[in-house]
Amino acid sequence: MTNSLRTYFLLAIAFSSIVVPISIAQEIRVAAAADLQFALTDLAAQYEKQSGTKVSISFGSSGNFFAQLENGAPFDVFFSADSAYPRKLEAAGLTEPGTLAIYAKGRIAVWTSPSSSFDFEKNGLSTLLDARIQKIAIANPEHAPYGRAAVAALKQAGLYDQLKSKLVTGENISQAAQFVQSGSAQAGIIALSLALSPAMKDGHRWLVPENLYPPLDQSVVILKSSVNKAAAKAFLEFLHTPDALSTLSRYGFTLPAGVAAKSAKS
Repeated sequence: MTNSLRTYFLLAIAFSSIVVPISIAQEIRVAAAADLQFALTDLAAQYEKQSGTKVSISFGSSGNFFAQLENGAPFDVFFSADSAYPRKLEAAGLTEPGTLAIYAKGRIAVWTSPSSSFDFEKNGLSTLLDARIQKIAIANPEHAPYGRAAVAALKQAGLYDQLKSKLVTGENISQAAQFVQSGSAQAGIIALSLALSPAMKDGHRWLVPENLYPPLDQSVVILKSSVNKAAAKAFLEFLHTPDALSTLSRYGFTLPAGVAAKSAKS
């Protein structure tokens, strides 16, 4: 074999052993409170288009996710409907230091079907005493912050004892909304974000006064066990952009003062 031919084969073998890296799209695994079903799905689609990073979301009750995360559920980010559950995870050393933050404030609203004729503007929560309303859907207050807010509002209004026999509970606030949307309940005390969703926007909604229930300060945190911390942090930064904040506002969320100020400067 000539020297030139030998050189050719040696080079061929050398190049064949080079491993060419394959670009693999990043994925963020998100556990999110059910009140975010539409807002966060919209935000994830915007972010995926902008960044190429896939955002895979599981929706459920904040309390159930808290229990799963305590036991090592494989998520990168946790969006809770309150701040208590993320703080408990932080206290247990299960979160990435410095990442816990309030991302929005939620509201509860009474929702009834488009064909209903109840006058909540005139009679407020007392309207729920109407005999035509036999069932009132709420989220399970044992593990859903929106369910606890509904119960707190009824108690503050002095109506809980009269109405508790009418209450039917969904596993999370999304299921409670499905109960009233399907007609299984004649009224629901649900997240405003769901009452404003495409499937429910034509119904009647009445905002429950905020002084009747504790603030729904909703927090997000990155889990210490996350394998995609940089990507998770980038997604949370995206939530501070004007487009993302506009999306949250469109679904009825109000914004923390610090977040709103940061957005105004950007």
